[in-house]
Amino acid sequence: MLSTSIFTATANSTLELLAPTRCVVCEKPGQLLCDECQSKLPWITQRWACPNCGAPYGKLVCSECMDKKKRPVQWESRAVICAMGFKGPPARLILTLKDGYELRLAPIIAAAILCSLEEASAWRARDGTSRFDSSKIDGVSFIPATAEAYARRGFDHMELVAQSFCKLTGLPLYDVLIRPHAKDQRLLTSAQRQINLKGSIACTAPVNQSNILLLDDVVTTGASIREATRVLCAAGVHSVTVGALARVW
Repeated sequence: MLSTSIFTATANSTLELLAPTRCVVCEKPGQLLCDECQSKLPWITQRWACPNCGAPYGKLVCSECMDKKKRPVQWESRAVICAMGFKGPPARLILTLKDGYELRLAPIIAAAILCSLEEASAWRARDGTSRFDSSKIDGVSFIPATAEAYARRGFDHMELVAQSFCKLTGLPLYDVLIRPHAKDQRLLTSAQRQINLKGSIACTAPVNQSNILLLDDVVTTGASIREATRVLCAAGVHSVTVGALARVW
C-alpha cells in the first residue's frame, strides 16, 4: 500500500537523522564502509594464494596446511578462496554484522567474497581446473551458526550473507546444514576446534551429485569448513568449493 511505503520511507529518514549511517571501520558518517577504508582493505592476491587452504602466499609452499611433521595435508574441498586477511577492517565487518546487528553489511560481505571468487577463476585448483567456475556450481550452502549463537542473536549471519550472494549470482540456496551441538569456536585452540566440531554438523536433505559453493566468514584452522565438506560429501555431494571473507594465518 502507498501509505505503508510512505510510512516506511519517513521512518527510515527519521532514523537516519537520529542515528546517521557511519563507516564501521573509522566511523565517518555517510556509508557503512567509506571509500577511504575500502581502499585499505587487505585483499589477498589470488594468484599467490594457497589453493588448498586459502592462505596468502601459499601457492608454492604453504605452512598453513601442513601437519606437525611439516607434511602437506590435503583438505577435503577442491579449493578454498578467501578474500582478505582477517585483521583490521574485515574483522570489524564480521563482528559488526554478527554482534553489532548491522544486517546491512551482509550484501557487502557477499560482494567481497564474489570479487575474490571471480579473481580466483583465473588460477588453478589442485586438480588443474579453475578454482572457481560459476557455470559448474549447482548451489550455495553456508556454515550455519550454532544453536546457542542463533538463540542469542536471533539470526544466522552467514545465512544472510548466503542469501545476498544468491541474489547477486542467481544461484540457488541450499540451506541443508545444521550445527545443533557445537560450541562457539572463537576461544578454542586448534585441537579443541577439531574435537568440538567432530560430528557436530549434519546435512538435513539429499544433495546427490551436486557441486556446492560453501560460504563462511573466517577460515582459521579450517576445522568448520573441513567438517562441513566431509558431511556434504557423505550426503552425496560431488565437489565442494569454499569461499570466505577472511583468512587468519
